[in-house]
Amino acid sequence: MRVLISGASGLIGTEVARQLRELGHAPVLLTRSTPKNDSEVFWNPSKGVLDPSLMESIDAVVNLAGATTGKIPWTKKYMREIVSSRIDSTRTLVNAINAAKNKPKVLVSGSASGFYGDCGDQELSESSPKGTGFLSDLAADWEEEAKKAATRVVLVRTTLVMSKKLGALGKLLPILKLGVGGALGSGKQWWAWISLEDEARAIIHLIQNDDASGPYNLTAPEPATCEQVIKALAKGLRRPAFFRIPSFVMRTMIGIAAEELLLCSQKMTSHRLLETGFEFKHPTLEKSVGYVLS
Repeated sequence: MRVLISGASGLIGTEVARQLRELGHAPVLLTRSTPKNDSEVFWNPSKGVLDPSLMESIDAVVNLAGATTGKIPWTKKYMREIVSSRIDSTRTLVNAINAAKNKPKVLVSGSASGFYGDCGDQELSESSPKGTGFLSDLAADWEEEAKKAATRVVLVRTTLVMSKKLGALGKLLPILKLGVGGALGSGKQWWAWISLEDEARAIIHLIQNDDASGPYNLTAPEPATCEQVIKALAKGLRRPAFFRIPSFVMRTMIGIAAEELLLCSQKMTSHRLLETGFEFKHPTLEKSVGYVLS
C-alpha cells in the first residue's frame, strides 16, 4: 500500500510510518517544508494547498496533523491554532480526496477522547454522546470535517499515548524519576491510555479492515485511574509517588488545559476495536509500563 500521512513528524505519525515500512508498505509523508526525497510531498493546509493528482496513486490516507495540546498554558490565540490546524488540514485532505477520480479506499482521521468531555465513572463507548467543553467541540467539528470525504472514513479517538519517547509522559516521567511526583487532583479521574505501538498497530489494522468505519476508541482494554497510572509508572521506576498536586493548584498554574486534559474523567472502552479482531500487544497497564520503561 501507498499510505499518505499528515502529521508524519509527530509521535504517532512517526510510529505509523515506521510500522508501515516494516510491513513492506510505502508511507508518503506530507511536509510543509521542501521535500527531501521521493517519499515526501509538499502541502500547505492553512492555504488549502495539496495537489489532488497525488491521491490517484494513494491507497489510504492517515490524518494526524494538528498543533499539540501539550503546549501549556493555552492562550486564546493558541486555542485558535489548535482548532484551525486540525480543521484546515482535514478540509485540505478531504477536498483532494473528493477531487480525485481514483480515490483512496479509506481515510483514517484523528479525533480525541475529549469528544466525551468529563464523564466521571460512566463507561464510554463510541455510541456515548458528545460532551461539553473546548476539546469536545473541537473533536466533534474535526470528525464532521472528515465525514465529508467520499470514501470509507474511520475516526480514531485517541487518548493518553504511553511512549518511550516524549509525548504526554514527557513532562511527567522526569518528575517521577526524581521521586517527587504523585496523583493529579483527586487521582480518581479515569485516564484512558494506550501504548504507542498499539496505537499505530490499531490504525494500520483499521486501514486493512474493509468493514471498519466510523468512530473507534483507541484505548487499551484495562481501565485505570490517574493515580493507578502514576503509581504503576513510579513502581516501574522504583520511586515513590506520594506527592499529590491539588486541583486548584493545577487550575491556577495551567488554566483550562488542566481541566480539559488532566482532571477530566474518561473511562473509555475498546469493545468496538476488539470486535474487529484487533489484539493488543500491551493490554494491561503493567505491560504498557514495561514497554515504556524498557
